[in-house]
Amino acid sequence: MTPALVSAPRSVLPLRHLPVLWAALLVAVLGGCAELPKNVPRPVSTALETTAGTALATQVQERRAAASGRFESGFLLLSGPQAAYGSRLALVEAAQKTLDLQYYAIHADASTERLLRSVVAAARRGVRVRVLLDDFNTSGADAQVMRLAFEPNIEMRMFNPVAGSRDSSLWRMVSALSDFSRVQQRMHNKLFIADNAMGIAGGRNLGDAYFGHDTSGNFVDLDVLAAGPIVKDLSRSFDSYWNNERAYPVQSLITRKELDALRASAASVEEVDETPTESSSPPEAAPSPVTTASASAAATASPPNATTALEALEAQRSRVWDRKPLNLAAARFVWAPAVVLVDKPAKIPADSAATTEPLAPQPGTPSPRDAVTAVAGQRNALAPAAPVHPVHVASVTPAPKTPTASITASPVGTSTAPTSGTPQAPSAAELEYLESQEDTVVDGLLQLMDQARRDLLIVSPYFVPGPEITAAFAAARARNVRVRVLTNSLASNDAPIAHVGYARHRKTLLAMGVELYEMHSERAMLHSKLVIMDHRLLAVGSMNLDMRSQKQNTEIALLIRSMDLSRRAGASIELALRDAAWHVELDARGGLVWRAPQGSNLQDATSEPGASVPLQLLLLLLGPLAPDHLL
Repeated sequence: MTPALVSAPRSVLPLRHLPVLWAALLVAVLGGCAELPKNVPRPVSTALETTAGTALATQVQERRAAASGRFESGFLLLSGPQAAYGSRLALVEAAQKTLDLQYYAIHADASTERLLRSVVAAARRGVRVRVLLDDFNTSGADAQVMRLAFEPNIEMRMFNPVAGSRDSSLWRMVSALSDFSRVQQRMHNKLFIADNAMGIAGGRNLGDAYFGHDTSGNFVDLDVLAAGPIVKDLSRSFDSYWNNERAYPVQSLITRKELDALRASAASVEEVDETPTESSSPPEAAPSPVTTASASAAATASPPNATTALEALEAQRSRVWDRKPLNLAAARFVWAPAVVLVDKPAKIPADSAATTEPLAPQPGTPSPRDAVTAVAGQRNALAPAAPVHPVHVASVTPAPKTPTASITASPVGTSTAPTSGTPQAPSAAELEYLESQEDTVVDGLLQLMDQARRDLLIVSPYFVPGPEITAAFAAARARNVRVRVLTNSLASNDAPIAHVGYARHRKTLLAMGVELYEMHSERAMLHSKLVIMDHRLLAVGSMNLDMRSQKQNTEIALLIRSMDLSRRAGASIELALRDAAWHVELDARGGLVWRAPQGSNLQDATSEPGASVPLQLLLLLLGPLAPDHLL
């Protein structure tokens, strides 16, 4: 049977630790490097221009009027699996004009099956659907989500695609060896937008483990349902990625026949017959866009006495997640000022040889630093605040047809390519890339931290503080700001290699007065990403507070100025710090001690609690070889 994936790989970091000779042999076996397609048509499309008349837009207006909202945009925290899943299902069922989905990973499992069936049904009733997916996790069973592209009224594009076979994750990693630097950089954004009137932003991907439906372990996550004009800013962000040269239509990367062959091959290997599952669907249900091999295999491979156990498992799951849409009419929105913080698509270098046709200019968004200044409502007393610039229109210029040298190897205005002695100006693509590195979502959050006066409460499942993040913490502590960070423990971290980058900075952070907390449960993996400042500003999004989010991946977040939402989110975090996290401290001799959560009946520990000895030894060996910026 093909198991559902608990999580997608965060990066292709393991390749860095393959012996060089072995890596070279693998590339040789493949017969050279696979290439991305050229001359790819990318028809430009944009979000729904006016939302007037749609049911969701009308509902937003009515809810705001009923609440006598001072501000035009409303927000609802989605902290549990039922609210997170039900809100997405509700948006799909309510959509009348458009659905726009942007994700780092969409897994082919039970929760996605139900949700994407509804998306296909929406397309069949006339809703225009656009799905933008990062391409790294579309191998093996998860490649089947690309079937959406072959459904009427659905367009699907893959961002920053990986050339080569999709048979397995291993072969995808091998294919990435020839372009390791670019493949390391991923589109990590997550958006789910209906009719440009309501949208969801946050940390969740789509899959069982993100909706409390996985049997081996689930993620603790947080989203925000947004309503009103702020959604148009989310849609502008989506459009800038959708119409970017880094986004490839699925049909340019794989055919439906090839997807069929992949599914047949997987079914043959696993000895799975999908027919019973598919035929059990009601006649009016849309054909599944994802494989149902897992469910079929479970039924086929189970011993005769397993029926009761399977029924009991399903009953247990239903208590957590009943697959019903959220009642949007009863949702209690908090109306508040907010801005969207979003990285530019150019943060990931484009394959300059793959684009041949100009793309229409796309509306831009304010830089993250400017957006933070606009919503914070105060100036930094220690330094001048950045000026607030109006939203600008940025031309998306195609890269030159001839490859250029790496722009990170030389200063602006020069080229590493041989020249006749005359300095060569950087190309439009190079300038776009350089500009995108100067101001990121994490940079915006660091500017926010510079304005803190009392308290910073940070949740980051993958926490690898680089120099800028460490400096921001030190400056905050120098102002007597309380800084608390909740992250994963080694035992709860689904990407334990990332723990190395955090562990090496632990003592330094504790010495400067930063309070550190680590999740203690192995079956509940922290995945929420948020920052709360002074109990009045709340940032929720896809970003981790690490160098990968700061320097490599693209990210998006909502920054909301609301004491109400900040207190609600803060209260739930305070409970987690007290009841579900180890409190890491320095002992009298400068060593580490993990204080057990209250009421847990656990004992304090002096080494990574809950983690096996082999895992701890492995990380000790790999730690010196793993640079922070790749974790």
